[in-house]
Amino acid sequence: MSNSSLVNCTVYSPNHSGKRTHSIDTLTPHCVVGQLTAEAIGGCFPKGREASCNYGIGKDGRVCLIVDECNRSWCSSSNSNDQRAITIECASDTSSPYAMNSAVYEKLIQLCADICKRNGKTKVLWLGSKEKTLAYTPKSDEMVLTAHRWFANKSCPGDWLYSRYGELANRINALLGSGASTGSSSSGSGSTSPSGSVLYCVQTGAYSQKANADAQAAKMKAKGFEVLVKNVGGMYKVQTGAYSKKANAEAQLAKVKAAGFDAFITTNSGSPAGSSEIVKGDTVQFTGGPHYTSANATSSSGSPKAGPAKVTAIKKGAKHPYHVVHTNGQSSVYGWVDADKVSK
Repeated sequence: MSNSSLVNCTVYSPNHSGKRTHSIDTLTPHCVVGQLTAEAIGGCFPKGREASCNYGIGKDGRVCLIVDECNRSWCSSSNSNDQRAITIECASDTSSPYAMNSAVYEKLIQLCADICKRNGKTKVLWLGSKEKTLAYTPKSDEMVLTAHRWFANKSCPGDWLYSRYGELANRINALLGSGASTGSSSSGSGSTSPSGSVLYCVQTGAYSQKANADAQAAKMKAKGFEVLVKNVGGMYKVQTGAYSKKANAEAQLAKVKAAGFDAFITTNSGSPAGSSEIVKGDTVQFTGGPHYTSANATSSSGSPKAGPAKVTAIKKGAKHPYHVVHTNGQSSVYGWVDADKVSK
């Protein structure tokens, strides 16, 4: 096993279990909860700390090697996960949702793609839930995404990154040249779908103030629901579940209503299920993220910010079916985008 050529510095931690007992088939990104440099992340794991990771990505996108890929780090509160996972600590904000800047996020994508290539993997899968992922045996050319929060009472990697796991997998796959989408999700809180497909999301509120959304999310969690707060078009939306089959979303909706909450089903674009489709000439809200030079491109030409845009062309069935052009200076989007990046 080799280490990544993207490494900018090395700060080895003595905290590891030596050679792995399982082949690498998992990627587990973490939030370090601090806007730290790569060297500072490496310095977080001295002898006696009882924690480590394979790589750290600093706030400027530089990469630190901390534990060689051939060795099992102590990172995810799970021996079985860490034996098979490359673990990556990423600089982030210090408070929820623990957002990462674009330099960190883009380098995470590049680093994961590099890890996959060197380990003979051609596809990354996001299966949407702990249960489905841990029950799945990856094929020899597959990697799966897992989350620290599955193995300990932690929010890691934070809702900012966790809500983007589907997008993360798709972006890595684009660099791998597989053009493969993430695994189809029938449960779980992540709502980023395979390119061009539809997920049915159960939403329990949309708020202009994040504090109000967080309060609603807390009530939902107190009733035992897994909840995600998403910022879409400037509104904080409280979501509990995203499903590829509408019948499954309807079943979850019934449970939410039975618990005393108002709720409804939306598509992953944020539009109410069954609403009129987007047509050429519509002005839509672009949620931010990658845009492409063609409808079936495998790599993006940038990742502009959110803002209003006009739909100038549509290619149904394409990976990136909508061509949009920004209508003001809020966003610079100009190209083909995924279906879940636009809403009326």
